Amino acid sequence: YRDINKPPTYYPETRLSIACTGIDNIAEAITLLELNNWDLVAAINGVINDCCIFRTTSSSSSSPPSSSSAFCPVLPSRHIVERQPRMLNFRVEYRQRTVEVVVEEGSAVGEIKHILETELQVPISQMQLKGWKSGDVSDVTVLRSLHLPKNNSLYVLTPDIAPTASTSQNSVLQESLNQNFLLVISHREAQRDYNLNFPGSRTIQEVDFIVKKNICFSNNQEPTEECADVHMVSDSEGDDFEDASEFGVDESEMFGMGSSTGCRKAALMPENSENESDALLHFTAEFSTRYGECHPVFFIGTLEAASQEAFYGKARDRKLLAIYLHNDESVLSNVFCSQMMCADSIVAYLSQNFITWAWDVTKEANKARLLTICTRHFGSVVAQTIRTYKTDQFPLLLIVMGKRTSNEVLNVIQGNTTVDELMMRLMGAMEIFSAQQQEDIKDEDEREAREMVKREQDEAYQLSLEADRKKREAQEREQAEQLRLQQIQKEADDEKEAIRLSLEHALPPEPAEEGGEPISKLRIRTPSGEFLVRRFLGSTKLQVLFDFVASKGYPWDDFKLLTTFPRRNITQLDPASSLLEAKLFPQETLFLEAKE
Repeated sequence: YRDINKPPTYYPETRLSIACTGIDNIAEAITLLELNNWDLVAAINGVINDCCIFRTTSSSSSSPPSSSSAFCPVLPSRHIVERQPRMLNFRVEYRQRTVEVVVEEGSAVGEIKHILETELQVPISQMQLKGWKSGDVSDVTVLRSLHLPKNNSLYVLTPDIAPTASTSQNSVLQESLNQNFLLVISHREAQRDYNLNFPGSRTIQEVDFIVKKNICFSNNQEPTEECADVHMVSDSEGDDFEDASEFGVDESEMFGMGSSTGCRKAALMPENSENESDALLHFTAEFSTRYGECHPVFFIGTLEAASQEAFYGKARDRKLLAIYLHNDESVLSNVFCSQMMCADSIVAYLSQNFITWAWDVTKEANKARLLTICTRHFGSVVAQTIRTYKTDQFPLLLIVMGKRTSNEVLNVIQGNTTVDELMMRLMGAMEIFSAQQQEDIKDEDEREAREMVKREQDEAYQLSLEADRKKREAQEREQAEQLRLQQIQKEADDEKEAIRLSLEHALPPEPAEEGGEPISKLRIRTPSGEFLVRRFLGSTKLQVLFDFVASKGYPWDDFKLLTTFPRRNITQLDPASSLLEAKLFPQETLFLEAKE
């Protein structure tokens, strides 16, 4: 099949294979092709009986095959071979070993671990199987559910098991250390070759120091990267060549312990620096001096602050944390920094998607401090993982992802890599992070929506409480005002009552009907229709009449006293005049009317 997304009738050979095998299931056909290394003829021969003879037609022909070009009868179901289970190949790396594992697609992850336990002699409880594209999986996960390709690569981590060298490895290493190596140093400008004999115990950094210090300086040149080309050949006859001591270099001076500064570079990070920010400022400045200004933006601050910046903001703003661990004693450091860490694509990708924090573990004190920091923030597993790496495996780039309850190291990238491989592993980590980030964004949006509803409900409740409070305060003010007015009214009524009583007590006694003096009998109709009847002496002043009316609750300031006919307002007359003078004698009917 050249295109499994198109119907089988698109190709003549497809119609032929369906007619011969009776298989019209695309997935089953692909499985058979994989088992036969995508050889169509071999796949069909494996399904049909030997009696079926056929020949595929040209794929460029659009017409169906003729009877002369292909002949194959449709076989009954008993001739169809039972479908074989799909097998998956796993290449598992553990330290210096590689194990090939082949299991069925229906197997669980735990079955791979059981095979590895037998091959590697590593207990399952201490084994971490990494490299899954979908992130970490459990032992009961079925491989079919992961949708894996036929060939896969995994690796095993054992943080709790310290690396040990076998007896044979130790013997080989010891032989290498005791072997002498001939270094042929070709000085281009001087057009001279130097043959130096070094023991295998010398490191490349030490040899590089000797070459640049003695050969370049002997020719009055500054040591440069291209000062000399070193070619390793092999040699066991060290007596035929010059020894490094022939250049007059003392052992202590040769390896950086003398007074001469030589070509040794300044440390990226000072030893025993009390302040992490100052140490990282020094690291950044020295890194720029060595490798140029085009490098990742290193976070200046503590690892805790970098974690806060990367993991604990808004879900949309979170990033992965890249921890770069440098070691000047590793021969890989210079190449990794100059070619990988300073590559434009890597710098741009790290700056956009990562918070990059760096540390120099060249000094043991700085390394011990880093392990303490990692244990505090990420747990002992991360610290133990860093301990398992040897010096020549540095530098390391740890990719850390923040989770809800803990932080997880997704990947540990060693120095022996390429730009493309580094980019692929960074992108793989970003795929895992992006999936987790989308879940976090969804959860955060749902949480914010719930909080918004709750906040709106709380605000509505507070507004309701505020409205109730204002209503209650208004009622209280109204009641207080009513009480105040009632109190004022009461006081006014009490005052009026006191005045009325005083006037009532001050009135002269009512004279008898038969007496020596003229008597005036007055009938006064109140607004309510009642009549007030009283006798007064004709010589009584009008003021006494007014006081009488006021003592009955009708003060003359509020009411006026009128005659019926002719209509006269008595209250407008002089209060000092008598009833006789006011012509209210011998009797008169008056009525009270409220003043406007």
